[in-house]
Amino acid sequence: MQAKLVLENGKEFYGLNITSNKTTVGELVFNTSMVGYQDILSDPAYYKKIVCMSYPLIGNYGLADEDYDAKNIFLSGYIVKEYNDLPSNFRSTRPLHEVLDDHNVALLADIDTREIVKIIRDNGTMKAMICDANKPLKECLTELKNYQEETDILNKVSCKKTWYSRTTNPKATLLIVDCGVKSTFARSLNDDGFNVVVVPYNISKEQLLKYKPDAVIISNGPGNPNNYLQVIELIKYLKGNIPLLGVGLGSLLIAKAYDVIVNKMKCGHQGVNLPIKNIITDKIEISNQNHWYSIDKNSIANSKLTVSHIQVIDNDIEGFVCEEDKVIGVLFNPQYNKQTDEYIYKRLYDMIAKEGK
Repeated sequence: MQAKLVLENGKEFYGLNITSNKTTVGELVFNTSMVGYQDILSDPAYYKKIVCMSYPLIGNYGLADEDYDAKNIFLSGYIVKEYNDLPSNFRSTRPLHEVLDDHNVALLADIDTREIVKIIRDNGTMKAMICDANKPLKECLTELKNYQEETDILNKVSCKKTWYSRTTNPKATLLIVDCGVKSTFARSLNDDGFNVVVVPYNISKEQLLKYKPDAVIISNGPGNPNNYLQVIELIKYLKGNIPLLGVGLGSLLIAKAYDVIVNKMKCGHQGVNLPIKNIITDKIEISNQNHWYSIDKNSIANSKLTVSHIQVIDNDIEGFVCEEDKVIGVLFNPQYNKQTDEYIYKRLYDMIAKEGK
């Protein structure tokens, strides 16, 4: 059916709604990835977002059952230029639109995605609505003005019970505090020789210590890190006592535990092709990023944290370390680049080894 995308600045884009007919409201963001749309759909960090893909052709290789980052679909709307309904891939099990329809997610096609990306790039992320093409603009803008993002998101994406991901002859056991962890992240740790225990985000420090982990990872996830005081208090207790790794949202929560200021970005970093500089090795690496908040440079300079990675394009901080407290934080997703994950995981293991474990 004919539908439209309405931005809070009043701009309208008309296209074809291939799946859900319901009205969808959320924060509009873009992603520059040329491949990996299945990872984006199932990434908990995109909870309730409307995602616009800058690459023009989406759906051409379908979806494969074993390639999901998580068990659910978390975004609320998906915007594409050209949708391919006949995937060509021997591993494909279902076309994209069927999966989105099952999860009541709007798939809007035939949209000028380049124009949308430019608008977000120049003006920042904004609220948007996918609705029937005949819905009056004034009514749409009123609903957008009244829309408020959820503040308590972690209970929607975190596991409710502990689960395990094991490997043979493990060299250490890592405990992941689940703020929206991806199963691919746990598997990448298994591939590097670690047993993994995944626990809910609201676990108490007493319950956490019963698992006797060699190190703790605070996972990636959605939402505003300034709202998650319970996890920040847990990190304050753990830092200096056990090796810590923060990924994405997790790294921002660790920064908050050191009283570092974390701010909302203009349009965030989303894509699999974003260059970062590893200050420690003095090398440029290509990273997978998905975050909308950044670390204040002046604030981190006055903390115990030392910057380890920066974004080449805009010089934003992408990683930090604190050798004294055995802490590592990266805003990018290390499991997608063997060069970076070997460095990050090796550094974490070296911290574990120094503990004599």
